[in-house]
Amino acid sequence: MRHFGHLAPEVRQRLFHQEPCAFTADSEARLLAAALGATLYSPATRPRLADDILKQAAHGVISMVLCLEDSIDDADVEHGEENLVRHFADLAARPGAGADLPLLFIRVRTPGQIPDLVRRLGPAVRLLSGFVLPKFTGERGLPFLEALESAESAGGRRLFAMPVLESPELLYRESRVETLEGIFRAVDKYRDRVLALRLGVTDFCSSYGLRRAPDMTAYDVQVVASVIADVVNMLGRADGTGFTVTGPVWEYFRAPERMFKPQLRQSPFLEVQAVELRERLIEHAMDGLLREISLDQANGLLGKTCIHPSHVLPVHALSVVSHEEYSDAADILRPERGGGGVMRSAYTNKMNEVKPHRAWAERTLLRAEVFGVAREDVGFVDLLAAGIPG
Repeated sequence: MRHFGHLAPEVRQRLFHQEPCAFTADSEARLLAAALGATLYSPATRPRLADDILKQAAHGVISMVLCLEDSIDDADVEHGEENLVRHFADLAARPGAGADLPLLFIRVRTPGQIPDLVRRLGPAVRLLSGFVLPKFTGERGLPFLEALESAESAGGRRLFAMPVLESPELLYRESRVETLEGIFRAVDKYRDRVLALRLGVTDFCSSYGLRRAPDMTAYDVQVVASVIADVVNMLGRADGTGFTVTGPVWEYFRAPERMFKPQLRQSPFLEVQAVELRERLIEHAMDGLLREISLDQANGLLGKTCIHPSHVLPVHALSVVSHEEYSDAADILRPERGGGGVMRSAYTNKMNEVKPHRAWAERTLLRAEVFGVAREDVGFVDLLAAGIPG
């Protein structure tokens, strides 16, 4: 699989100075964590789940979470488990099974579901990349991680954990630091199996009876923004102790494809079309999403939880490294710059200081590896236009 792999080779060649790399579910964890991108959630009870997964993969989805927790009714958990087992078997039986699938994770409710589902999946467990662990704290999270380690040994398949940070103890100021310290101890103990940490902002808002409007981002809700800042501060450091932290869910959606297609077919690269596309995105409650993705990246988050397919392409398009970013990062990391120093950027519009900017440059080149580098004259609108299904 690869980001933008659903585009024709000639389209990718036109868009990218450096194309996104290919990878598999067995690639190294560091690469997979960066490549998660827009992680699309789906209720585990969907009747055509296998077909849904293949459809989304064909449209560029790289990672999916099949949810047995908040997205389904308490009474439907048993049915959801049975549905998962049945559809994993269906996928495993199809020709070339696994080659065209996204990274698949199951969001569970209890630690006991992890070994039980691995056992019931049988040989089809090879299609599973891991589990999403809800309401994660140091105390509640350890049994999940222990269960995952046990299930991994029994199933013979590498399985990753993605803890969701969404508990009230993390939100409340008086318990936040202690909770973050407990979370760090738990995930550090199982560092090799923790792929990424996910933020449950909807639960944070729920604790105060809040819900952000479509023209506001999570960063406009100060009580939420403060938690994100502290999570990144204590768990997302670039000194080798941190983890990949993904962006919060965006709750609003309207599929823009039908409205955009006629204009995009005419000339997606004309400036006038870029203006029209931007105006229609704003009109359809997408401007808030675009601003939030940009703020996620500015605050050290990579990837995003998504609950609608229309969110996937904007997340991926904004994750592509610009030619200017790539040029700066490559200059900073040249071997001859190892002793430090400062230089004017190749674009002659900024200062690149080698030592302070090194961690940024390393993260940028990792993102460039998995999402690619745009050509000098290619921007977000071009990537978005090219990716909308025809």
